[in-house]
Amino acid sequence: MPAATTKTDLLATTEAEFSKLTRLLDRVPVAAQTLPDAGAEGTTLKDTVGHRAHWIDLFLGWYKAGPTGAQVAIPAPGYKWNDLKRYNADLRIAQQDMTWDDARDLLEANHKRLLTFLNALSETDLYGAPMKGGNSKWTTGRWAEAAGAAHYRSAAKYIRARLRAFEATHCD
Repeated sequence: MPAATTKTDLLATTEAEFSKLTRLLDRVPVAAQTLPDAGAEGTTLKDTVGHRAHWIDLFLGWYKAGPTGAQVAIPAPGYKWNDLKRYNADLRIAQQDMTWDDARDLLEANHKRLLTFLNALSETDLYGAPMKGGNSKWTTGRWAEAAGAAHYRSAAKYIRARLRAFEATHCD
């Protein structure tokens, strides 16, 4: 459920969730950063950070393409929403050479890009109508929250669970 319905709320929730995520990422032990999960996908915490950074970039691309009248490929060219498992697996492959520090730097940079974007738009731009090219009733603000604050929140939840499991198996 979206928390923000105004620009002020969106900026506040985006900053708050990013701050929580950053504090959590600062606590991740080196040994846990690239340890694959026990599931079949083998996702690492580094993959999770890179994924969140990437989705901000996707959103900003969707927004930019929308007003041009071009076909906006959401979530990405060649993928539909029901292809997300395949997309995320392909993204992990594309980002496989990314280090933990690279992923953290990309997340920081894309978060700053998102804030710059949000600050440049008016309340009406964010919440006055569906996002052009979004092919849904979602406003630009709602899409921005999904790519930013909501993704930060879900990443933090996943990382906390992974850290609990890591600590349970790696404590002396």
